[in-house]
Amino acid sequence: MANDPERFDSMLLAMAQQHEGGVKDLLQTIVSFLARKTDFFTGGKEGEWEKVVKDTFYPYAAKAREASDKIKREKEEEAKRLKEIQQKKEKERLVQDFEPAKVVELTDQEADKLQADLDKEKNKPELGSGDGAESSSEAAKTPDDDDDPKEKNKLKPNSGNGCDLEHYRWTQTLEEVELRVPLRQVLRPRDLTVVIAKKHLKIGIKGQPLIIDGELDSDVKIEESTWVLQDGRNLLVNLEKVNKMNWWSRLVTTDPEISTKKINPEPSKLSDLDGETRGLVEKMMYDQRQKEMGLPTSEEQKKQDVLKKFMEQHPEMDFSKCKFN
Repeated sequence: MANDPERFDSMLLAMAQQHEGGVKDLLQTIVSFLARKTDFFTGGKEGEWEKVVKDTFYPYAAKAREASDKIKREKEEEAKRLKEIQQKKEKERLVQDFEPAKVVELTDQEADKLQADLDKEKNKPELGSGDGAESSSEAAKTPDDDDDPKEKNKLKPNSGNGCDLEHYRWTQTLEEVELRVPLRQVLRPRDLTVVIAKKHLKIGIKGQPLIIDGELDSDVKIEESTWVLQDGRNLLVNLEKVNKMNWWSRLVTTDPEISTKKINPEPSKLSDLDGETRGLVEKMMYDQRQKEMGLPTSEEQKKQDVLKKFMEQHPEMDFSKCKFN
C-alpha cells in the first residue's frame, strides 16, 4: 500500500482541476512547494536533484510512450481488419450481383424454341410506323428511377454524392460523411454548439436557433468523428460511419432525400481495391454508362454473342429480316 502511487490520484486530480493552465501549472505548484518547504534543491550534493528528477521522470515517460504506441498499433490493426472485412463483403456482393453469364451450346429443342421466338419478333411492328413506334418506344424504356414510386421527389446527389442545402452542404464516401456549414461571420470555436452523438447531431451558434438538430441517417463513431472551424467562417465536420457498406440518403431525417441509385463512387477509390474486385466495379460502372446511352450492357452483349453464334451454327435458317440491338 505504501508504494501504491494511485492512492493519491483523487487528491492530485482535485489539484489539477484547480489549475487552468493544465499540467504545466500543476508542476509549477509542486516544484514551488519543494523549493519553499523542503531542501530538495539545496540539501544534497551538486547535481543530485537533477539526477533524482531524471531517474523519476524518464522511466514514466518511457512507459507512457510504450502504452501510447500500443494503443496506436491496436487502432491500426483494427482499422486494417475492418477494411479487409469491408473489402471482402463488397467483393462478395459484387460477385453475387454481377455473376458472369455462361455460354452454353443449344440443344435442338432449345434451338426450335429460339426460332419460334424469332418468328414472333419478326411479326412485331417496325420502329417508326405509327402506333407501333410509340409502343416500341415505351417498351424500350427500362424501369428508370423516375418511374419508380420509391424514387419520386428524391433529389439528384451533388458531385460529392451528398446534397447542397440552404444552410449547409454535405458529401460522403462509404467510410465517412463530410459536412460544411458556412457561418457568414467570424467566430471562435467557443462561440459554437457542436454535439455529435451516435445517432444525433446538433450544430449552431450560441445564442441563436440551431442550424442542425436532428437524427442522423445512420449511426456514426463518436470517437472517430471530428470538427474544426476554418478561417473563423466555415465549420467542417467529419462523421465516421459505423456501417461502411451503405450510402446515406440524407444527413438528418428532416432533410430531403437524395437518390442513392444515382450515386457515383469516386473513380480514385478503385485503386484501393484488389484486381478482381476492381474489375467487377469497373464492369458495374460500364453497364451503368451503357444503360444511360441506351446501349447493351455487358450481360446483354454476351447474350447477343450467343445468339450470333447460334446463327452461325445454323446457316439454313433465314435471319435476314431479324433485327438485333
